[in-house]
Amino acid sequence: MTIAKSAAATSGGGSADHQVIRNPVLPGFHPDPSILRVGSDYYIATSTFEWYPGVRVHHSTDLVHWEPLGGVLTERRLLDLTGAADSCGIWAPNLTYANGLFHLLYTDVATFAGGYWDPQNYLVTAPSITGPWSDPVVLHGRGFDASLFHDEDGTTWMLSMRADWRPGHNRFAGIEIQRYDHHERRLTGPARLIFTGTGAGLTEAPLVYRRDGWYYLVTAEGGTSWAHQVTVARSRQLFGEYEVDPAGPLLTSAGRPELTLQKAGHGSLVETPSGEWYLAHLVARPYTPYGRCVLGRETALTKVEWPAGAWPRVRDGVPAERTPAPAGTAATTRPPSSEQFEDDHFDAPALGPNWSTLRRPATADWIDLTARPSHLRIRGGRSPMGRHQPSLVARRVTAQRCTFEAIGEFAPGNTRQLAGVTAYYNSRNWYYLHLTATDDGTPVLGVLRCDSGRVTVVPGASAPLDGVRRVGLRLRLDGPALTFAYTTAPDTGNGWRDLGLCFDATTLSDEYAATIVPGEPEAWGFTGAMVGLWVQDLGAEGAYADFDRAVYRTEPDT
Repeated sequence: MTIAKSAAATSGGGSADHQVIRNPVLPGFHPDPSILRVGSDYYIATSTFEWYPGVRVHHSTDLVHWEPLGGVLTERRLLDLTGAADSCGIWAPNLTYANGLFHLLYTDVATFAGGYWDPQNYLVTAPSITGPWSDPVVLHGRGFDASLFHDEDGTTWMLSMRADWRPGHNRFAGIEIQRYDHHERRLTGPARLIFTGTGAGLTEAPLVYRRDGWYYLVTAEGGTSWAHQVTVARSRQLFGEYEVDPAGPLLTSAGRPELTLQKAGHGSLVETPSGEWYLAHLVARPYTPYGRCVLGRETALTKVEWPAGAWPRVRDGVPAERTPAPAGTAATTRPPSSEQFEDDHFDAPALGPNWSTLRRPATADWIDLTARPSHLRIRGGRSPMGRHQPSLVARRVTAQRCTFEAIGEFAPGNTRQLAGVTAYYNSRNWYYLHLTATDDGTPVLGVLRCDSGRVTVVPGASAPLDGVRRVGLRLRLDGPALTFAYTTAPDTGNGWRDLGLCFDATTLSDEYAATIVPGEPEAWGFTGAMVGLWVQDLGAEGAYADFDRAVYRTEPDT
């Protein structure tokens, strides 16, 4: 079993009742958490945008330790990301359970330029969290951040924000609700607008909970950056009117630059078997106050006090770096998390749960784990600027300080064939340490950099590799600093040569990728830094690379 948080944290003399949850529980690019409990099992589903598998899921039995299960939408039958723009694709999935089935509601967003989104909502179901998942039901495209509410009378309702494309109008027009018929597998009856939000604006991510005769409506407001917040309103009737909590947001880090956890918002609630409540929510950790967040938007958990008939409350209304675990949680020692350390020799028949692929699923036409035992063969894909058929296999950066290295074999035939390791944010911002060939066919090592869409060759970062087929490639992130190294004797573990250049890792961040257009919603990047294996065959000439090993390791943040 792979556990997504390492050794248990304790306080108060190590008593099991004083076990604590350390945040973020899902470090790195894991935004928009939807938390669900089924019996004694907890699940969190998070957004994946342009990466496969779509909708990443983690599992826990105690809210402290989390195991990555990988993604749900593993094939084009369930999700087609061909041509998906940067930070489009899967936004804010919602995971629920009813009538013996897991229900996964997700939005595939085509654009967010000019106030348009083109959000198409889909629903799939499965008897188990591991599937098999049904063919998607196509639902409305009126807005994103959709969710299902299963009421006590057996009815099910779909909620979403309502998008308004018209210039000069509120693009986040409010929260709407419509009934979903399980038997007909379609929406039925009128769509009603039930909430228009508070002065914070940008009202989205609706969830409804029924408790003590009240319907509680939880939304995200203020945008997904520094002013983000969780808003709660309630009504005796499902369709409202909804009264907003007079105490203000349930959770926010707005105006508190001293907090480690920023951008707190987009929350979902879960109740433990013993009646305790927790809020799973989005956070980010900038390297400087209001600075760039290379790790992207992450998932945290915060304990909620919710007396019968009262409003839910988070202590001080801010995100906590540590929060009490459920009472009676046993203190256990676990092995290091595979999301913090993993040495992959590619012996398994499929890619492990920490690997993601860009814009296309890991199918046999370009991913091959059988042609050469204990090797990952990646057949080269198209250019880094294109949105069709890239050949990039990557994993999330989960700590400010980490190293990624790979051993590979590649025989480039010309300048159109490249293979190596990358530190990647999106198609416009990345670094690429790679092997290629010169005009006369001599193998050579080099570094390419893409900054806001401008690709350049890094001077002073090349080395001839004539007669060398097997190499080791390494990249290291040390906070804002990114460095590269290589070795021509990778199996000895020695001979690493640093390229002697230091790059700005903070260009691999939501903030750096942001596009601000006056009068339009801020178009932030929504993902996070990735590191991985990239192979390009720009001439479609059959080039491929074999990777024998890939190692990812983190160091404690300082």
